[in-house]
Amino acid sequence: MQKKLSVLIVTGALLSLSACSLLPKGNDESKNVSASKLYADAKDEMAGGHYEAAIKLYERLESNYPFGTYAAQAQMEIAYAHYKAQDQAEALASVERFIKLHPNHPNVDYMYYLRGLVNFNDQIGFLSFIYSQDPTERDPKATREAFAAFKELVDKFPDSKYAPDALARMNYLINAMSSYEVHVANYYYRRGAYLSALNRAQGAVTQFPDATAREEALFIMIRSYDKLGMFDLRDDTQRIFQKNYPDSRFLNPNARGDAAWWKFWAKSGPKPAPKDVVVKQ
Repeated sequence: MQKKLSVLIVTGALLSLSACSLLPKGNDESKNVSASKLYADAKDEMAGGHYEAAIKLYERLESNYPFGTYAAQAQMEIAYAHYKAQDQAEALASVERFIKLHPNHPNVDYMYYLRGLVNFNDQIGFLSFIYSQDPTERDPKATREAFAAFKELVDKFPDSKYAPDALARMNYLINAMSSYEVHVANYYYRRGAYLSALNRAQGAVTQFPDATAREEALFIMIRSYDKLGMFDLRDDTQRIFQKNYPDSRFLNPNARGDAAWWKFWAKSGPKPAPKDVVVKQ
């Protein structure tokens, strides 16, 4: 009996080993794939919009060839793939990782630019969602973070080929932030909180003096001063308003009202993001 049991144990072990040898080796097989092949396969997945598959291939490429030129390229591509997949958190994490590991990389300016794009797209999502939600219920954090990211790119790399587009987006974001402040000022004014309305409108004028929403902000200041009985300041502000905007629609009583603050977005959308950077191998 004991002899039969021993035979069964040995037989079971041999069968187990045989079964293991028949199983696919999984990632071990990828070690025999060249870096250029892995990169080409990942690019094909990206081109097809299969971002998760592309990310896995890029990660395998980085793991198998951590010290080659493909490693840094794979890290950039991973960040871009997360961005295309609309995974903001992972995209930003990948960007920060790359900047930390390669602060002097010849294409690090692109990663600063991509950081801005990630937040910029989140800000655009914020604007589109506003149609069904009162903007005062949401803090446009992504708007400020996108502006800060683009500003850092322009400050650090003024000659970067991405700087002109970053500047254009910064200009858009300034108008968006100013428009938001004006919307909040209108919100307070409609509810009779005239001092709060005045403060928000005044903030929009001082913080964003060149923004398109400055016209409406000054008009809100005039109305708020009037409601608060501050007539001298009302008249001073009105003189400034009429000098700068003699043909303003707000001077026409029939045109008065609270214009939708997102109309700026409807007229002037952001420029399309450039294609992903490709480092020459």
